[in-house]
Amino acid sequence: MPDSKPVVAYLFTTFPKNTETFLQREIVAMQAQEIGLRLYSLWGGGGTFRGLSVTRFPKWKLLTLPWMIPYEAWRRPEVLRQVLHGLCTRPAPSWLNFWENMLGAGFACLYAGQFRQDPPALVHAAWGGAPATAAWMLWRLDGHRYSAAAHAYDLYEHGGDWWLREKLEHAAFIHTSTEMGRRSLIGFGLPAERIHCIRRGLDRLPPLKRLRPSREPLRLVAVARLVEKKGLRHQLRIHAALRAAGLPFEARIVGEGPLRAELERLAGQLGIAASVTFTGHLPNHEVWNQLAWADVLLHTGVVAPSGDRDGLPNVIPEAMCVGVLVVTSPAAATTEAVTDGVSGIVAPVDAPAAWVEALKNLAVNDTGAERMRREARKWVEENYNAHDNAARLLTLFRATIGERERNPGNG
Repeated sequence: MPDSKPVVAYLFTTFPKNTETFLQREIVAMQAQEIGLRLYSLWGGGGTFRGLSVTRFPKWKLLTLPWMIPYEAWRRPEVLRQVLHGLCTRPAPSWLNFWENMLGAGFACLYAGQFRQDPPALVHAAWGGAPATAAWMLWRLDGHRYSAAAHAYDLYEHGGDWWLREKLEHAAFIHTSTEMGRRSLIGFGLPAERIHCIRRGLDRLPPLKRLRPSREPLRLVAVARLVEKKGLRHQLRIHAALRAAGLPFEARIVGEGPLRAELERLAGQLGIAASVTFTGHLPNHEVWNQLAWADVLLHTGVVAPSGDRDGLPNVIPEAMCVGVLVVTSPAAATTEAVTDGVSGIVAPVDAPAAWVEALKNLAVNDTGAERMRREARKWVEENYNAHDNAARLLTLFRATIGERERNPGNG
């Protein structure tokens, strides 16, 4: 790697991860730019990705913390005091979030020496949980300039990450992928000028498939983890309403999760088990095959009891890109891509009749369906190109690195 190429240390929770292909696309697009990358996975993952080594944090190293903590505390006692004060005065929103933050702190403590010896030009945290904790701690310990991303899980699950405001307050910039996320971060009191909405994206745009001339039975697909925020109980009731209305359909629900057994039972109780297939988790290329099969993507997202919700699920722009019509709930940031009646249909999940009416129309109205497909593809071309969006992120990286070089004493 040429010495003139600035290096960004990317911190992930798990990388590569099958269900986070958007992060893989970001790295693929970033590889095409004039920047060096060092990839770290704090939990799982590791190996290589597109020729890049992915350093996986070996958990056994946590056993060395009993003597590494005193060493780092001796170097930066004020950091230890702040962490201990926070631990004693502020309860974590959940045990999971507590351990995510402890994982990030442990990584920073154990890798501080390595980062000291070979400092990157910038540390970038891909999530606001463990990766942002690690980046923030590395800054506190040795002044490494850092930036961080914060997305729906970081912002809303149980009211948001435990230390999110402190971690983002000193970041050179904050990356979020929806305008909803940007508004929420501003609401946390973070400076608007340092919060940038840069969407994810596709590293290549596949061709737009033809509209199926006869959409009977109507082919419906959902691609989602089987968890509360996906609103899949509502979706099954919509399927039941379609059956009651006499609209022939075939439905596939692609994904795995803790609600699978319950959802399969509910499909049986509603009398639609023969029309709804639960495929389980499928690899990415098989998901694209499901989109090639489908006429309509259904997204029934809701705000979960924990507060968690989607931002803009990547499968929505993916479906829009290839010509699958989208019907979505208005929850979260889906309407940033799907404009009702223009690039898709928006309907409340507690009104199955509205979904039935929309799907009936999409099944027979070729002119309206074709117009929506074209508008949807246009939105993706303008907003969801991974290379264009990586270039915007790279501009922020370079501006931050350049500022550090001009002001070397200003961490």
